[in-house]
Amino acid sequence: MNKKGHVLNAVLLSIGLGYLLEPSGSLETFRTIVMIGVPVTLGALFPDVDTAFGKHRKTLHNLPILLGFLAFPYVFGNLEYVWVGVLTHYVLDVAGSKRGIALFYPLWKKEFGLPIGVAVSSKRADLMMVVVTVAELALVALVVFRVPQWGFELGRQGLGL
Repeated sequence: MNKKGHVLNAVLLSIGLGYLLEPSGSLETFRTIVMIGVPVTLGALFPDVDTAFGKHRKTLHNLPILLGFLAFPYVFGNLEYVWVGVLTHYVLDVAGSKRGIALFYPLWKKEFGLPIGVAVSSKRADLMMVVVTVAELALVALVVFRVPQWGFELGRQGLGL
């Protein structure tokens, strides 16, 4: 995926997440979109810093880097949503592009991708970005709306209610 695709994905994902987490459509929804959108967009751009040094789609496109961003808020108390941007960058590069990424770099240099990806320069790259974004939002909606209900039902059954 190219930089434009990563930014558009982050913006669309942030709008969707804002409405999923605060569906009222009020000023609070807009506040949530901005609160999520800025760090998600920054995180979505971060992995491509490796175009300036290292090996692109390896140096900053791997699970150890993502784990660092997941831990960062717990250690330093900020950047709570940047990991979402980094993760969505990875998802776009794995699912949306032909090449894939080296998820286990530096231990393993093999690049992983799905066969549905398109070339970065393809005319279908924007369409692929939208398809991946819709899939990401559908997954988040499942987690937000179904997992709590499933957990509640499982708890009720466990208690025999």
